[in-house]
Amino acid sequence: MAPSLHSLGLDRLSAEDRLKVAEAIWDSVARELESAPLSPSQQLELERRLKDSISRPEAVIPWEQVKAKAMSRSRR
Repeated sequence: MAPSLHSLGLDRLSAEDRLKVAEAIWDSVARELESAPLSPSQQLELERRLKDSISRPEAVIPWEQVKAKAMSRSRR
């Protein structure tokens, strides 16, 4: 059974402290996943996408354009 807020005593923390714990847990999981090797299917998919972007450069949108579009949508 997975631990609960109650069994870990986290329910006694303030909301601010629970957010800090949640952030620390999230960061630790992200670091672990970033260092995990890709599965063979993930590697194949990345290679497929790379080949596609090289063969069709006109279909690739630069990050700056994607970011600008997202930022303009968030300001609405």
